[in-house]
Amino acid sequence: MTDAIAFALPGAEHLASSLSEVGVDRGQAEFRTFPDGETYVRLLNNVAGRRVVFIAALDNPDKRIIRLLLAAGAARDSGAREIGLAVPYLPYMRQDKAFQEGEPVSAAQFAKILCGFFDWIVTIDPHLHRFRTLEEIFGPTPAIAVSAMPALAVWINSEVHHPLIIGPDIESRQWVHALSKMIGATALVLEKKRTGDRAVSINVPEAGNFADLQPVIVDDIISTGRTMAELISGLLAKGFRAPVCCCVHALFTEEAETQMRDAGAIRVVSCDTVLHLSNKIRIGSLLADGVLRCLRGQYN
Repeated sequence: MTDAIAFALPGAEHLASSLSEVGVDRGQAEFRTFPDGETYVRLLNNVAGRRVVFIAALDNPDKRIIRLLLAAGAARDSGAREIGLAVPYLPYMRQDKAFQEGEPVSAAQFAKILCGFFDWIVTIDPHLHRFRTLEEIFGPTPAIAVSAMPALAVWINSEVHHPLIIGPDIESRQWVHALSKMIGATALVLEKKRTGDRAVSINVPEAGNFADLQPVIVDDIISTGRTMAELISGLLAKGFRAPVCCCVHALFTEEAETQMRDAGAIRVVSCDTVLHLSNKIRIGSLLADGVLRCLRGQYN
C-alpha cells in the first residue's frame, strides 16, 4: 500500500499505528484554532496522486467536523487520487426519521455531507434502526460497517466466567446474538419502552435459571447511562448478579459511568472508538482491516 497515506485527526491518533502495521504510510498534519474560533489545517505531506485516508474521531461532531472537511478539501485540492474516511464512531445516525414536521432525517443529511468529500467510508458498528444498511444512507458512495463484536468476544472470554449476554432492547439484538454465538454463551434480549428523551422502562424477567450466570449487558452506544442504570437496578431486583456493562461507543455524558456504578455495575468497559477511561477493548486492527478492504476495492 505504498501509495496510501493516512492522517490521524486529533482524538484519533491512537488508531493510526494499526494502519501503519498493514503498510499504510502515516502522514503529518497541522491543526490549530485562530483567535476568532476558526480552524487552520495544513497537510505536511505531498499527497498528489496518492490515496489518502483520514482517521477521524467524530464524537462531539459539531466541534470536530469542520477540520475534517477542511482537511479532505486540502487533500482534494492537492491532487489526491482517492480520499477515504475511517471514522470509528459515526454520529448523527440515531435520528433516522422525521418525527415532527420540519425536522431533518439527520442520518441521511449527515451522510450527504460526508459523501461530498469522501470516496468511501469505514466505520465501527453504526447505529442503524430504520435504515438496515449503510448503503441505504450513503447511496452510491461505498460505506463499510465493521463489527466490534470479535474484539468484545475476546475480552469477555478472558475476563468473565459463565457470561449471560444481555441486550437492553430489540435494537441491541444484532450485537447480542452475534456475540453470544461467538463465545457460546446464553443470550437474553429485553424490551425497552421510551417515554421521553430521558425516561425509559425495561421489562426484566425473574432470574430463574440465569441466577448462576454473570450478566454482561451489551449495547452499541451509551450516552447518559440512564438506560443502563435502569436495567442494572431491574436485574438486581429480579435476583440477577451485579452485571458487567460493555459498549462499543462510550459517549458517556452526564456522569454516565458514575450512574451505572451507583446502580450496581461491577465493571464498565468500552471499546476505544471514543476515548474514555473505560476503554479496555481495542478496535484499531478491525478498523484497519476495513480500510484495507476499501483500498483494494472490496466494498462488499
